[in-house]
Order: sequence, then structure tokens, then C-alpha cells
Amino acid sequence: MFGLEGYEIQLIPAHDGGRNVVYTCEKEGVDAKILRIAFLPDRSREDFLGEVEYIRYLFEHGGSVSNVISSRNENLLEEITHNNHTFFVCLFEKAKGKMLVENNYRYREGAPISEYYYNCGKVLGKLHQISKGYTPVHRRYSFFDKFNAEYIDKLIPTSLSLLKEKLVELLKTLEGLDRSQESFGMIHFDYNDGNYSIDFDTGQITVYDFDNSCFGWYMYDLAGLWTHGVGWIQFEPDASKRRKFMDEYFGTVLAGYRSETEIDDSMLDKLPLFIKVCIMENIVDAFEVMQNTGEEPECDEELSYLIKCLEDDIPYQGFFHEIYSCEEPFQYEERNI
Repeated sequence: MFGLEGYEIQLIPAHDGGRNVVYTCEKEGVDAKILRIAFLPDRSREDFLGEVEYIRYLFEHGGSVSNVISSRNENLLEEITHNNHTFFVCLFEKAKGKMLVENNYRYREGAPISEYYYNCGKVLGKLHQISKGYTPVHRRYSFFDKFNAEYIDKLIPTSLSLLKEKLVELLKTLEGLDRSQESFGMIHFDYNDGNYSIDFDTGQITVYDFDNSCFGWYMYDLAGLWTHGVGWIQFEPDASKRRKFMDEYFGTVLAGYRSETEIDDSMLDKLPLFIKVCIMENIVDAFEVMQNTGEEPECDEELSYLIKCLEDDIPYQGFFHEIYSCEEPFQYEERNI
């Protein structure tokens, strides 16, 4: 289907919460490719078409993404049925460079780390700017299709009644927010250094893993960048130094972002609200993974920490609050549920 004869095809080891079987495909003299096989039954053909059509649109409009490669049948998505099980297969260009973690979180030689922060914002800003003109053929789900009171009630254990209340409150607040074309559209919904590669010669970032992409607020992806920025300073014991760093870090991210697209100050003021939304997404994802793997629901120290932040209305993921410990970052006493 994809003309991969003669390629060396190797399985990429699975990671926690991963949804797909993924292979690298390499052959002398041609660019490497990534083959992805989706096998879980919780997404439809339309969901996958919505994702790959969006990626192709971003690529064709100058977005720095791993392009999806058409099959020999000129399809972005191929469907295979084997033993009454349906598999959805797509092929992507392999992004140039490597992930930060593969470089031991060292940035490129001779360049300040601020260049990286700026580029993170700039690449995201470009994707959002392109999204503002995007009209889907196959539509991906919208934020409230998944995050709603009914789903929260079904997913979260009954013993966490205060958490449920706080999540429903948060959803009510979000329902009142602006959803105009300038603030709400297709977003990555998982934009972090695990989902892009960096060319360490040029600093260029190439984004992939759009399988969580959906219609949501652009501010969500920016808040996600804020929450992932804490890793650079998480072992600093002085909260005021952590705050100063985060202000400077996010200021640089925003400068990069605004070099490509506009965002209203009234949305930026809602950064603490959207950090809460990121926490909600993490909590929901944790319980979904337990449900999908058939495990009994439990709260480890990290999940307990996130729940505590929401239950007690502790802003900024507790990063400047006494709940936070630089010896055990983002951990709290395990909850019995």
C-alpha cells in the first residue's frame, strides 16, 4: 500500500498511555518515515480522517509538521480488516532532528535556551494562525463533546465528589467563554517536547502526534506550554525565583507566538483558568487509561497532587504554593479511593 519494499522497519517501544503501534521505516538514500497502526476500537474512520486531513492542511499552508504521506491508492488513511478487527494505517514523514529527551534536555551548542522557548511559541503560533482559516471536510470532535458533566460523572469514582464538583464548575466557566474564530479552532491538544523533534543544527521544531487534536481554545495549547515549562526550574527551592523564571519563560514563548498570530489580552488573562483545564485533562486521561486497561482506579502521588490543586483552588498547578516541594516535585500524599 505504501511502497515500503526494501525498507528496514523497526518497532518503536510503547510508552505509558500510548494508543498506537508505531514503526520507523528507513532505507538508504531516502527520507525516513513513520508507520502508524491504530487498533483501539474507540475512534472511527471519520476521527482519523479528520486528523490526517488537518495535518495535510497544516503542511500545505507552511506549518512545521510531519506531513502525512498518501498511499499508492492516493489515500491519507488505509483501513485493513483482519480476523474481524479493523486497523487504521497511515504513513508520515519522519521529523528532522530528535526529541529534547534524546539529547538529555541539552539545547543546541552555542545558542541560548531562550531561542528554544521563542521557537516553541512561534511554531505553535503559526499552527494556530493556519487553523483560523481551516474548514474541515471530516470534522474532529469539539472540546465539550468529550469534556462534559455526564462524562466526568461516569469516569471519576464517586468517592471523589469534591473533585467532580470542581470539574463541573470549571466546565460551566468554560461554557461562558468566547468561541469566535480568533480564539477557538483546531488545536494540537498535546503540544509538548514529547510530540516534536528539534533540528539541533538550526533549532527548527517539527510537530507530530496530532491524535488528540480537536476543536478548542488556542489558549489551551499555550497553557500546556506553560505547564511543561516548569520542568526547567522545578528543583529551585525559592518560590519567588520559580515565579520570576516562569514569567520570563512564558514572556519569551508569547513573543514567539505573537510573531505569527494574534491573541487577545482578555484570553491571556485566563492563563490560570486554562492551567486548570490542563490539569483536568491530565486527571481525565489518567482515569481513562485505568479504565481502558481494566485496572482498579487508584491515585498515585502525582494524580493526588493534581486533584488537590483543583479541590483546593490552588492556582498555577501549585508551583508557587506551599503544597509544592522541590525535593518531590508535583507529588502529594496518596489518596485512597
